[in-house]
Amino acid sequence: MPIDFKIENRIATVVLDNQGAMNAVNPEMRKTLLDLWPRIKADDDIWAVVITGAGDKAFCTGNDLKNSQPPHESHAELTFGRGVNDNLVSTLDTDKPLICAINGFAMGGGLELALACDIRIASDRAQFALPEVKIGAIPGSGGTQRLPRLVGLGAAMKLLLTGDRIGAEEARRIGLVTDVFAHEQLMPKAYELAERILANAPLAVRAVKRLVRQGLEMPLPIAIDAERQVWGLLRDTQDRLEGRAAFKEKRKPKFQGK
Repeated sequence: MPIDFKIENRIATVVLDNQGAMNAVNPEMRKTLLDLWPRIKADDDIWAVVITGAGDKAFCTGNDLKNSQPPHESHAELTFGRGVNDNLVSTLDTDKPLICAINGFAMGGGLELALACDIRIASDRAQFALPEVKIGAIPGSGGTQRLPRLVGLGAAMKLLLTGDRIGAEEARRIGLVTDVFAHEQLMPKAYELAERILANAPLAVRAVKRLVRQGLEMPLPIAIDAERQVWGLLRDTQDRLEGRAAFKEKRKPKFQGK
């Protein structure tokens, strides 16, 4: 199978597995992922997600050019006819936290998948690039939009216009990833991070993610008003009452997502 998927202790793990092609995305993997993202969103047993690549060399190197054919339809037919958008993150719409553990090369669409996640951590072996301009294309799964929002205009333009590759420490310096770990420590650190998030009230965690994501597109006064409205929605939830009781009683809270 091109995707190894499991759920354990409320953490879903998604492993991209096409090691013969550096975990590049072939048609089977693309379809599996596009079907998997909505399943993750709907599954109440999943409170956090860790996404990584199989093996020791690559997270994902984008589209598998050797095993993928361009569509027969024109772009206009796909867009205005069937309304098809099959980029790798087109169905990746969830308030649940997404942690990307980048274990090697993150190139092209692979880096764009990482950019669509909430937190990115990397192995010290990881390398990053959006090299599409080198072959007469552009990043088509959000790279030109998400990268500047994450690392700032100058750093993003340098990567996008040159197509150059950078290492893990440079990625951390510009804010592309938050942490760099020794390769063998990457997955334990990813699960440790997920567990720390899971220790918090899930509705509050998801509300924070939605507010941050949506607030980036709002004028500040409107975003602050939205924040206040969400605070009010959470005020009387069972989890908030449990959190206050646990603090008072000096014990760990037992959150249920209610």
